[in-house]
Amino acid sequence: MKNGVILAIFSSLVFSIMNVLVKAVSETIPTAEIVFFRSFIGLIVIYILMLKSKVIFSRKGIPMLALRGVLGALYLLAYFHTIASIPLTDASILVHLSPVFVILLSAVFLKEKMSKRTFALLPLAFLGAFFLVKPFQYSSYSMDALIGILSALFAAGASISIRYLTKKHHAYEIIFYFLATATLVSIPLMWNQFVVPGAVELLYLSLIALVSLLGLVVLTKAFTHENVIVVEVVRYIGIFFNAVWGFIFWTEIPDLFTVIGGILIIAVCIALSRKKKEKTEQVKAEQGLVTKSS
Repeated sequence: MKNGVILAIFSSLVFSIMNVLVKAVSETIPTAEIVFFRSFIGLIVIYILMLKSKVIFSRKGIPMLALRGVLGALYLLAYFHTIASIPLTDASILVHLSPVFVILLSAVFLKEKMSKRTFALLPLAFLGAFFLVKPFQYSSYSMDALIGILSALFAAGASISIRYLTKKHHAYEIIFYFLATATLVSIPLMWNQFVVPGAVELLYLSLIALVSLLGLVVLTKAFTHENVIVVEVVRYIGIFFNAVWGFIFWTEIPDLFTVIGGILIIAVCIALSRKKKEKTEQVKAEQGLVTKSS
């Protein structure tokens, strides 16, 4: 097994542990407050890393950095709310819809063309989301699941903005703006419902921030060792990890609708990833031919 694959699996395990901590502490701490502590503690750490690496703040591109921060903050709020409200497996599957939204947003904002195969696969992904949301049950679960879909949409928007920003900005600076914005956005949302955390809760909140940063570091290293598409597909093992934790700690057993919806979404995203990989290899082959002929 390649190093990049191992790192991708480990990052998925790390992020699943973060999800467990979020769900556990959300029993007493509001979502906005969890986002605040996760972002504020991470902000301090990333600023120290910027100082050590002598990364300076840019004077240009501030609006796009701020937009990435807002999208990231909304993603955190929506995803943490979803984790706190529905089974971990369902929340994990829903956020993995983000590759589907990346394709849609890329077509709209980056003018990337979608193939006929992509058009045929996308309805299957949304059918899977329909099974997960379960709107026919008319319960609060449905609204919480819809918020989970929103978290995937915000995550996709953040990914598109990161793709643009990495051309001109250091990764630390991009992360700093994300965490700074999330900290600022969460303050007014938690103002009237702030709960003073106890020792155990403060430990959980600190671990959430540190574990999420560890996950980001490991995931970044995975991308340096392996193809991006391979890493993204391998990360679907995170759904399995979340299902295991959900069963162990909260006796969560996925129902038939969750299983069907999960299979549809995972299958579609893997199929879309394979298509993208084939396209990438084709471009490399064409470039190789051009190089040889010249």
